[in-house]
Amino acid sequence: MRILLTNDDGIHAPGLKVLEALARRFSDDVWIVAPSEEQSGAGHSLTLTRPLRIRRLGDRRFAVTGTPTDAVMMGLAKIMVDCRPDIILSGVNRGANLGEDVTYSGTVSAAMEGALAGVRSIALSQSYAREGMGNEVPFAVAEAWGEQVLRPLLDAPLAPRSLINVNFPAVPTATVKGIRVVSQGIRDYGRTQIVSNRDPRGYEYHWFALGPMVETPAHRTDLEAVAEGFIAVTPLHLDLTHMPSMAPLADLFADPGQAL
Repeated sequence: MRILLTNDDGIHAPGLKVLEALARRFSDDVWIVAPSEEQSGAGHSLTLTRPLRIRRLGDRRFAVTGTPTDAVMMGLAKIMVDCRPDIILSGVNRGANLGEDVTYSGTVSAAMEGALAGVRSIALSQSYAREGMGNEVPFAVAEAWGEQVLRPLLDAPLAPRSLINVNFPAVPTATVKGIRVVSQGIRDYGRTQIVSNRDPRGYEYHWFALGPMVETPAHRTDLEAVAEGFIAVTPLHLDLTHMPSMAPLADLFADPGQAL
């Protein structure tokens, strides 16, 4: 089995080291193609206005000066063009990717790109307590439970253009309650807060800050599962069509008199 690893925290991120250790429990044929710097929040973006560069850091280890999606595309179309991976693992992200986080997440988007390319893809993220910041985030749950979560997913039947999103809870390893397969939740970050200041040269700059978060989960979603100490496993698919809206919208344009 050939495994491609990537992430959005950058090629030197602690979570990627955790993921590599997990991957080597399943295969010796492990490749790493990851962004050279942190790309959190990059979503499914591509770099189109500047050239990309690839730097080889070691045997089957490459850094890409771009987004997580760039890294996966470079991995598949350039670096591994003659040795296509059987599976793509993205993470382990520093912080959860729950609810609508998946639309912003570079970690999940890297797995999305793999799914679009027809490669089995899994995103993994480690929740952490609010006081856990920077590289001090503990990955103990991902380390202890990662193999148990991944093993059945390596050859499980998946629908075309679908992927798996895994979130580990921020609890002591011994208190993890198990693994739940759950749907994606919905939450409201509240009004966006912007923190503004001036740099030493007098120019104004801004940071996005998250306001109070209001969670509105449905029954047994990823939000509830992780909050209750379970590992959340959520299947996602890339067809964004809202099927129930198809017929009502078609009816709006069914009148032949509307033709020009």
